Amino acid sequence: MPRNVSPGTHHPLGATPRHGGVNFALFSEHAERVTLCLFDSSLSQRPTETISLEWCTEHVHHAFVEGIRPGQVYGYRVEGPWDPVRGHRFDPKKVLLDPYARVVAREAHWDPRIYSYRADEYPDASASQHLLNGFDSASTAPLGMVLDPPAIAWDANRPRIPWSDTLIYELHVRGFTKLHPDVPPQERGTYKGLASDPVLEYLRRLGVTAVELLPVQHFVTEERLQRLGLRNYWGYQPLGYFAPEPSYSSVPGSEAVAEFQTMVRRFHEAGIEVILDVVFNHTGELGHDGPTLSFRGIDNASYYRLDDTDRTKYLNYSGCGNTLRTHHPAVVRLVIDSLQYWVQTMGVDGFRFDLAATLGRTDSDFHRSAPLLAAISQSPALDGTKLIAEPWDLKEAGGDQLGQFAGAWSEWNRCFRDDTRRYWLGHGSGPGNFATRIAGSSDIFSPRGRGPRASINFVTAHDGFTLADLVTYRRKRNLANGENDQDGEDWNHNWNCGLEGPTTDAAVLSLRARQRRNLLATLMLSQGVPMLTAGDEFGRTQRGNNNAYCQDNEINWVDWSLAQGSRSVEFVRSLVRLRSADKAFRREGFFHGLVDSETGRKDVSWVLDDGTEISPEQWSDPDLAGFGAAMAGETGHWYLLLFNPTARACTFTLPKSDWRILVDTWSAGALGAAAIRKSVDVREYSLVLLREV
Repeated sequence: MPRNVSPGTHHPLGATPRHGGVNFALFSEHAERVTLCLFDSSLSQRPTETISLEWCTEHVHHAFVEGIRPGQVYGYRVEGPWDPVRGHRFDPKKVLLDPYARVVAREAHWDPRIYSYRADEYPDASASQHLLNGFDSASTAPLGMVLDPPAIAWDANRPRIPWSDTLIYELHVRGFTKLHPDVPPQERGTYKGLASDPVLEYLRRLGVTAVELLPVQHFVTEERLQRLGLRNYWGYQPLGYFAPEPSYSSVPGSEAVAEFQTMVRRFHEAGIEVILDVVFNHTGELGHDGPTLSFRGIDNASYYRLDDTDRTKYLNYSGCGNTLRTHHPAVVRLVIDSLQYWVQTMGVDGFRFDLAATLGRTDSDFHRSAPLLAAISQSPALDGTKLIAEPWDLKEAGGDQLGQFAGAWSEWNRCFRDDTRRYWLGHGSGPGNFATRIAGSSDIFSPRGRGPRASINFVTAHDGFTLADLVTYRRKRNLANGENDQDGEDWNHNWNCGLEGPTTDAAVLSLRARQRRNLLATLMLSQGVPMLTAGDEFGRTQRGNNNAYCQDNEINWVDWSLAQGSRSVEFVRSLVRLRSADKAFRREGFFHGLVDSETGRKDVSWVLDDGTEISPEQWSDPDLAGFGAAMAGETGHWYLLLFNPTARACTFTLPKSDWRILVDTWSAGALGAAAIRKSVDVREYSLVLLREV
């Protein structure tokens, strides 16, 4: 018998259980009619009931439907003009995923039914002749599930780590535990496995204070990849901004939400924060020839940025076919609602925003006060969360905005990555650029009144070579991606240390290990916030693939056998302990070069190997390679950090005092405790850290 349907309310958006039923609310400014489709299960081929959302308030179509309970599977059909010339792509034959769905009950199945246009007419035909194909997508469309509101996350156990004490560890939920021998097989590759005791203990002992998870909001895999037997492993094709990726759950269905919350709580109990890599610059519906899964069919002209000269096409600042219209009020609301949900309900501590320059575009230019960026900074619910920008988008759009974000934002510092690689791996970066990076990149962040914590320092990330591959390969090896090795970055500032690829040559292997230690030590001992990529501490390899976004296999899965008895892991632990022990390596403000009245020393002095200070003119000397930095510690001790990126050893004259070597990358083994005076040898391709006794 027919259900009782009443107006309900136009807020909150999504499917909200209430006493006796569920309130449904869907934004669509240009829709003429919205129909709720109810399915018996995720396996159903067609809806068993359809209910019109007859009420519309402020462009939100809504109704309260009695008798519906949590666990109900649903989607929408949205009617309106099919007029690509005006930017409208309504297709009532398509069942659409609710953008606010908390659970994705069924993922999209790729076949012609999820596309709206007739393939034989598109894209060669004129826009006025883009004909609907008439296929019904009810059996293949992604579907949402009504979720009983989960408990609000309890804040008492949030670690709330200060930026100056933060060490970020970037990892992939699936790949990090897929091969872990101490995680139960049924839990490997899942949220539950990631929060297992062996994993938490490893991260805690390493000194990690925050994990940065590659995208965990529900995403899709492009049809092109599926045809090749590949998968969008990284997850940068989002579709459900409120739903945790179901394939990472050890139990299917709505349990993914509770499992994710439990994972976050266990990380917090271990004193580790959880940061999510979020993708609000584009969606998995791809370009003008992509499928109709959600936003495109709900209100294409509101959700996406269209080309004003040809509204059948999308502006593509993301390089993935479309760009969300992040200055539209409904999209601003969607993003803010999503962020607040992940903080307040799911318990996360911060976000890294993929291609964040796109979020600041109102017209074609970037504006740090753009509506979405302003809304993020003004949200009380987001106050105190860690906000990290990847401060660029498509190069062709003038996308590099490093240093342009304001206030509480920190940014991925590609200049640190590039100048550090160039300096150590022989690509011509002068010591001046390198010194600026290890000092916190004041040239980038100081002009806007920001300190070193604005700089997220990294040498590698998920995108690019691993640390081991950076010193093993001269050229990328991406053939497995099915793009004829045309994908991935060609300019990596890398060096294979004399031989290409794997080798048994002891001298080459020794040099590679030393260069890895140089890069790791530079990362951990520089001013700013270090980010370590999972497995780099023990030499994880992707076999030379520097764009492994589609490799859900051993190319990406962390090989834990490399960590067994690894001296490199202990080396990183020792660096983390050093960094944690003294604020000399994690200052709140930049160096000023001022003389301390008590000690008569500057807070930092840049010195040559003969002990004299480097003059401004010498920074541009192409023959100047090795140099040192003398830094004041908080306990009255002074530190001397010495660099030698050349193929010849050099001797540094020490300031008058007794010194003890804390780090020498020539050897990863134990160092002697004896104090030294006058001079210290720094071997070829080495870094040495000393502390005044």
